[in-house]
Amino acid sequence: MFKSRTFLLSVVLAALAVFVVATSCSLQITREDSSKDSNPALEGLPPEFGRLQEVWDLLGREHFDRERLDAGKLSDGAIRGMLQALDDPYASFLNPQQYALESQDFKGFFEGIGAEVGMRDGRITILSPMPDTPAAQAGIKPGDVILEINGESTEGITLLEAISKIRGQKGTTVQLEVVHLNSREPVTITVARDVIKLQSVRFLMLTGGIGHMRISSFAETTNQEVRNALEKLEGSRGVGLVLDLRNNPGGLLSSVVDVTSQFLDKGLVLYEIDAHGQRTDWAVKSGGQGQDIPMVVLVNEFSASASEVLAGAIIDHGRAKVIGNKTFGKGSVNTLRSLRDGSAVYFTIARWFTPNGNLIEGKGITPDVAVLNPADGSEDVQLDRAIQILQEGVAQHG
Repeated sequence: MFKSRTFLLSVVLAALAVFVVATSCSLQITREDSSKDSNPALEGLPPEFGRLQEVWDLLGREHFDRERLDAGKLSDGAIRGMLQALDDPYASFLNPQQYALESQDFKGFFEGIGAEVGMRDGRITILSPMPDTPAAQAGIKPGDVILEINGESTEGITLLEAISKIRGQKGTTVQLEVVHLNSREPVTITVARDVIKLQSVRFLMLTGGIGHMRISSFAETTNQEVRNALEKLEGSRGVGLVLDLRNNPGGLLSSVVDVTSQFLDKGLVLYEIDAHGQRTDWAVKSGGQGQDIPMVVLVNEFSASASEVLAGAIIDHGRAKVIGNKTFGKGSVNTLRSLRDGSAVYFTIARWFTPNGNLIEGKGITPDVAVLNPADGSEDVQLDRAIQILQEGVAQHG
C-alpha cells in the first residue's frame, strides 16, 4: 500500500504508515437538528446536499424503526457512498477504530500477516507476500484476489477497509478466501498474525561479478539500505547490477526520489499535477553512488506506484534497460485526512508523470524488453534474461 503528498502509495497488508493531515470537517446530521429551519452542519454545502437533510427528516418521522435510528451509522454510510461516487479507486472511509490502526508510524516493524495489496480491476489483490512472513508461509501468492475475509465478502469494500479487517494483533488469525493467479477455484487460507520486521532491500552477489539488489518497498530506511548494498557491490568488485523492483508495491515518494537519485546525475525523477493544475517537480539529488554502474532494472505487473516512478525515470533518462512485463499502473498521490470525530477519509489529490510527461496512473510502465516468467513459477526467465543483457553490455563496453 504517502505522508500527505508523500503518502504511502501502496498499502502494506496488515499495517502501513500513514501520517495524518488533521484538517477537513465532518458531515453531522442529528435528529435534534432535523426540526430546525437551518442546519449549521449543511451551511456552505451545495444545494443538492439538502436532500440528506430531507432523507433524515423522512426517516425520523416515518421509518418503522425511527426510534432506533443510529445517526452515526447513517452518516458513515452517507460518507462511504459519497466517496464511492467519486470514481476514485483509492477513496475510502475509516471509522475511528480503523483510523487508529492505520495511524501507526512506519518504523521498521508492525503486527500483521506480512503482505502488500492493491486495488486491481476493482478487486482486492495481493501484490506481494513479504519474504519469510506468515502470509508467504501460509501460501499467499502475488496476484491472489481476496474474495472473503473471515467469511465476509470483499465485494464493494475499499482497499483500506479490507486492510483494517485483515490486520490484528500477534497470535490471532485471519481467514482469507482467495483465487490464485491463473486459477478459477477459490481456496481458503488461514494466516496467523505476527510481528513483521521490515527489510526493504536484499542484496546478493551472483556469479560473474553481478549484484542482485531486490527492493521490496520504499520506506524511510530504503535509501540507506541501497547505499549499503552499493558499497557491498563496490567492495566485491562488482561489474554490474540487476535492480529488481518486481512485486514492489511502492512506498514513500521522498524515498523513491532519494533512491532514484543514486543512479542518475541530473534532471527530473518525476513531476506531479495536483487538483488545482499546479505542477511540482521532483529533481534528482546530487551525490548518487551508483551513477556509473552498468545496470538493468526488472519489473512486473505487480510493480506499482513508487517502483513505477523509478522505472519510468530510468527509461526516460536512457540510464538502463528495463526488463519484464508492463507494470501495475498506480501513479496517484493519496492523502488520509482526519475528521472531527476521529474518523478519516482517504482520497486522491494529485497524479504522477515520468520526466517525459507520461502518465503512470492507469497506464503503467512498458519495459524496454518484454519477458514473461512461466505461470507455474518453475524458473526465473526474467532474471536470467536481465543477467544476460547486463553481461552483454558489460562486455561491449569493456
